[in-house]
Amino acid sequence: MPMRTHTCGEARDNHIGQTVALCGWVHARRSHGQGLLFLDLRDRFGITQIVLDQEDSPADVVERGEKLRLEDCVRVSGEIRARASVNPHLDTGRVEVVVKELALLSRSDPPPVIPGDEKGGLSAESVRMKHRYLDLRRPAMQKIVRTRHDVSRIARGYFHRNGFLEVETPILYKSTPEGAREFIVPSRNSPGTWYALPQSPQLFKQLLMVAGCDRYLQICRCFRDEDPRQDRQVEFSQIDLEMSFIEREDVIQTMEGFARELWGEVLGVETRPFPRLTYREAMDRYGIDRPDTRYGLELIDVSDLAARTEFRVFSEALAKETGAVKAIRVPGGADRLTRKITDGYSEFVKTFGAGGVPVTKVVSRDGGAALEGGIAKFVESIAAELITRVDAAPGDTILFGADTYAVCTKALGELRQRIARDLDMIPDGAWNFLWVVDFPMFMHDAEMGRFFAMHHPFTAPRRDQLDKFLSADAADIGAIESIVSDGYDLVVNGSEIGGGSIRIHQREVQAKVFSILGMTEAQAKEKFSFLLEALRYGPPPHGGIAFGLDRLIMHLCGTENIREVIAFPKTHTGQDLLTEAPSPVEKSQLDELYVASTWRG
Repeated sequence: MPMRTHTCGEARDNHIGQTVALCGWVHARRSHGQGLLFLDLRDRFGITQIVLDQEDSPADVVERGEKLRLEDCVRVSGEIRARASVNPHLDTGRVEVVVKELALLSRSDPPPVIPGDEKGGLSAESVRMKHRYLDLRRPAMQKIVRTRHDVSRIARGYFHRNGFLEVETPILYKSTPEGAREFIVPSRNSPGTWYALPQSPQLFKQLLMVAGCDRYLQICRCFRDEDPRQDRQVEFSQIDLEMSFIEREDVIQTMEGFARELWGEVLGVETRPFPRLTYREAMDRYGIDRPDTRYGLELIDVSDLAARTEFRVFSEALAKETGAVKAIRVPGGADRLTRKITDGYSEFVKTFGAGGVPVTKVVSRDGGAALEGGIAKFVESIAAELITRVDAAPGDTILFGADTYAVCTKALGELRQRIARDLDMIPDGAWNFLWVVDFPMFMHDAEMGRFFAMHHPFTAPRRDQLDKFLSADAADIGAIESIVSDGYDLVVNGSEIGGGSIRIHQREVQAKVFSILGMTEAQAKEKFSFLLEALRYGPPPHGGIAFGLDRLIMHLCGTENIREVIAFPKTHTGQDLLTEAPSPVEKSQLDELYVASTWRG
């Protein structure tokens, strides 16, 4: 008999009476005394109950079985029979294996991480990351690993059917100013020179379009030397795509088809065609360019009404160059949002530059609706119009933001999300997808006195904006900020899962973008000579997108921690607790690379 005839997740009613061999780890043990022992045997496919019974199992097998400990690795063989007590929580819960032979393949020390404990008794995350090979044995983690594999498989299948070629691009790369801080690698063969690890394969996939690849796919590793956070790691994976001879609509339709197939195959969820919002609509209504539309709480502009009051907070805000007053209606907030809570909201929005959150409640009075409490007396003259504007009813609360447009929308956009969580307004099982389009091409930083690309410096202006872009004076901040790009983001439940754009394929357009971003011709040539050179040789119109693979898995597996969906993740400080990286290296290694350390810690 082979070492294993079946997996631990395979046995069913139709296997009853068969002799099988299973291999795995002791997941749980229950001794009933008098020579009766039940063990749960686990592998990545599932769990099967095995029985060592002095009436049906050899005496020496029972004796050795009594000595088994959690996470011992064993092989058993025996006959499958029906269980006396069915376990509805296991796929194999209707059968068990009566053990005739047992072999201890390897002994386990008492494990610091117990894969069988999934209910709050888990070790601290630092312990689990230190012993990640044990943490990965947990059924929940095995499910995540399997889902990650399935997503990659589905992606490759879908894009293969749609004519994409999978092409690998270099990991050792040229340092380029694309926004994030890079990891750099010294070259031994060219002393004093450095490679960079790619933030993304952006330039190479554009070069592949120039090369006639037509449609490109890669599931690639990317690196950014930034502080990790809950949904970001210093190294991450993305599904990277590019297409030639297309317009924005072609990319959106193709990628929407992928997302719908992915959710359908992995979760069995049928999604409708995705709605679209312009960047400006998203900011106006939700205060964020990746809005969560599973709940209401939309931002409503009431600047014109606020201008007719004598409330100083409103008048001071509206006196600013881009001043705005916006409101959020909270259904049922009169009973649920206490003074203590709304005071906390005022402190919360201060972290986003706002001064506080004026508030009032809607009450029933004289057969109609009226305002009461908070700033009610300051807005009495506009009360009826305000209630109508925000579609409020008695029992609701109205919260306000008043500042520049940017501060007002940012603060209320963040507050909106907090209110939804606090009041449990986010429905379970909902999947709200949407495309956000028509982003500004540039944003100006007044403190630094320069422009930045909203997406990246290779994003093209929207086609109807091209002449406006080419004729715009780089010194005219308003004109440059008004140019709309051909970028697009795919958002689900308030999370950006994919972002892309139509790329620049005309050399003169790319050169002007570099100029607006503050690069001299010499600097642009030094950093991007290979791209500018390639654009001389008949580049096709092209565009693409990149999906954050890790974020996709987070959504599909229902976790908010990116470390849970990566087999060997880093901590929030970028450390690998398993291998203790980063770590010092020998001075001889540095000497060979012509590198000296200045660290004096």
